[in-house]
Amino acid sequence: MNIRNLFTASDMTEGTPWKCIARFAFPMLIGNFAQQLYNTVDAVVVGRSRWGYTALASVGNALPILNLLLALFVGVATGAGILVAQYFGAKDRHGLEKSIGNCIFISLIASVVIMVMGPLLSGPMLRAMNTLPEMYDACKAYLDIFFLGIVGFMFYNIFAGILRGLGDSFSALLFLIVCAGLNVIGDLLLVDSMGVAGVALATVIAQIISAVLCLWKLRRMNDIFTMRLSDIRPERLYLSRIIRLGIPSGVTQAIMSCSMLLVQALINGFGDALLVAANVMVMRVDGYAMLPNFSFGQAMGTYAGQNVGAGRLDRLKSGTRQGTAMAFLTAVVMTPLVLWFGPALMDLFAPGNTELIDLAMTMMRILAVGYIAVSITQSLQGVIRGAGDTMSPMWITIATTILMRVPLAYGLVAIMRKAGAALLTQEKMVFVSLLAVWVIGAVITAIVYFKGSWRKKIPQYS
Repeated sequence: MNIRNLFTASDMTEGTPWKCIARFAFPMLIGNFAQQLYNTVDAVVVGRSRWGYTALASVGNALPILNLLLALFVGVATGAGILVAQYFGAKDRHGLEKSIGNCIFISLIASVVIMVMGPLLSGPMLRAMNTLPEMYDACKAYLDIFFLGIVGFMFYNIFAGILRGLGDSFSALLFLIVCAGLNVIGDLLLVDSMGVAGVALATVIAQIISAVLCLWKLRRMNDIFTMRLSDIRPERLYLSRIIRLGIPSGVTQAIMSCSMLLVQALINGFGDALLVAANVMVMRVDGYAMLPNFSFGQAMGTYAGQNVGAGRLDRLKSGTRQGTAMAFLTAVVMTPLVLWFGPALMDLFAPGNTELIDLAMTMMRILAVGYIAVSITQSLQGVIRGAGDTMSPMWITIATTILMRVPLAYGLVAIMRKAGAALLTQEKMVFVSLLAVWVIGAVITAIVYFKGSWRKKIPQYS
């Protein structure tokens, strides 16, 4: 019975806040670890294949474009999770059913749009990023396959977001582990014959199967809501709420992706495939250091959403304090471990290539303190979004990634270049700029949270 209870919706409006958050966050932490692990396996399989580190660099070069074109949908999924959490907390079964149905409707439309537009835009965007000629064809193939099979990604993310909004992070974890296992098997079977394209195809197949499993789970939750075809019909009230909550989050993701595109263009501008590959390795290992931050950020969003829906605003302050403390302490423990095991992880991508590993670890050490700062940013922004204010995190992202990160990165590189600094010193400035905006972002987020204007966006449920 205890095991069965792990795979049911969790009411976070009652009980000790830190226990509610921990019960939700740690399965997500394991799930995010599994996701990061299979992303790592993708890179390891490609990097160790006959295609070499050029293929590894190709996958990394394609990711900013992928993130940009999917950004609005990722935001909608975030908005869907918040809305589901609020209706679930309010014990409004009708509103819950309608919001889930409208989430599915939006996902259908988004899938069709991206299947058509993605392959058309990927080529021009790769050229705009100064993609190295030896990487272009592999990047294009990776993106086209992913976009044509986007339905799996769309529905897996929306269904997993709904499960998390209901407080069920264990089911999302289980299906993510299934997805990771299938993806690894697919990589091993397809990469030698198809290269980077095989990695994309393996991911598409795994995500489709995981989406079907999530749908199966949701259809069995009849004690909480009933999934009917009639609820998929669009209704203005629910669409507007999803869009109001989701679009700012989507814009936030798009802004971050634009920033990544511009910075990737700067990295490509060095004309060094070794640096591009090192950047991919940093981002893979970086993902492990970020795991607690994203997990607690999502947990805090669900906690805030359910308690707002239930009218339990008295629980927000204590929950925020306890959840942020857990996130901070977890990041303090995880960051040294990631740095300690970093060289061993990076050796998996490019075995024996000490030059590449040393370059990547140099960049990782620059970023180290920033991971702890991001734990504060993610936790507090999770609360703000969960309470219904998705605009404030968007403005913070605009300020830090566009107004600060991009000019700072280009400016520092230009200063070092003009001063005649070594190429490695110039390359380091790209990561110094990232560290700076992470710390500044944490400070700005804390100011916005304690100022409290986000509380005015809290919706009323009757």
